[in-house]
Amino acid sequence: MLTTRFTDTLGIEHPVVLAPMDFVAGARLAVAVSAAGGLGLIGGGYGDEQWLQDQFAAAAGTRVGCGFITWSLARRPALLDIALAHQPAAMMLSFGDPTPFANQVRAAGVPLICQVHTLDQARQALDAGADVVVAQGGEAGGHGVGTRSTFTLVPDVANLIADRSPGTLLLGAGGVVDGRGLAAALVLGADGVLVGTRFWATEEAVVSGGAHARAMAAGGDDTVRTRVYDIVRQYDWPAEYDGRLLRNRFIDRWHGRESALDAQLPEAAAEFRAGASEEDYDVAGVIVGEGVGRIGEIPPAGEVVRRMVQDAAARLGR
Repeated sequence: MLTTRFTDTLGIEHPVVLAPMDFVAGARLAVAVSAAGGLGLIGGGYGDEQWLQDQFAAAAGTRVGCGFITWSLARRPALLDIALAHQPAAMMLSFGDPTPFANQVRAAGVPLICQVHTLDQARQALDAGADVVVAQGGEAGGHGVGTRSTFTLVPDVANLIADRSPGTLLLGAGGVVDGRGLAAALVLGADGVLVGTRFWATEEAVVSGGAHARAMAAGGDDTVRTRVYDIVRQYDWPAEYDGRLLRNRFIDRWHGRESALDAQLPEAAAEFRAGASEEDYDVAGVIVGEGVGRIGEIPPAGEVVRRMVQDAAARLGR
């Protein structure tokens, strides 16, 4: 019902792509999205070789892709060989310069998707030969550079692509949880959408019931961009990146007090690990975007795809 350049090029039915959320987007979720006519991407994340192999094995027979955190992949580049050996439908690189890996991805005949948060990053992605650019606004859950909104970034990147590389495809991301978001992205110049939070809140996502319940009771005003969890997990994210999560007691204690957190890191890290183990979401993180307030249930992922496309098509008069 919503044929775009993206659906034609990727050979899929709907212009809806699963964000490759670290561990959350396993084979079961990626397969469900692809089976519904979208494109599922397995979350390669920070790089766990055995987990990656297991997910590709579980997805065998279904056309799915994969995504990596680029700066982390640079430390374990063999993971890209493993992923490409499975002939993924697409390879997505986020949060860093894709140039060192672009030629390898293209040589494998795999479409290269590059996620960007600024126009400078979009220019870098085009220079690297990206087949698809994802313009992600600061409304999104998880990591990003939170200074641009989806509503302005998507048309800016669309204009850049039209000027510099008209054949490159564009996906909008950040706050897209329903048909309104998909329709808006298409009107703004995108060829489809990348969706995280809405698929995070589905039956197939690797998310605990407690985290889902916490999110269902929250709204967009309950989220915050912070570096607290990167510090406490000792993840070496580049300084310009932070992550959007639900506020909780742990974040309220340390957000804006990062120097104090560094000084008390062993105790805070132990508290975080215990909270994560016990699924105590006053301490453990719930990674969702501002669109969480428009999510009221945990349906199958395929149902999310169908509802999103049907609603967007109706709103666009198709």
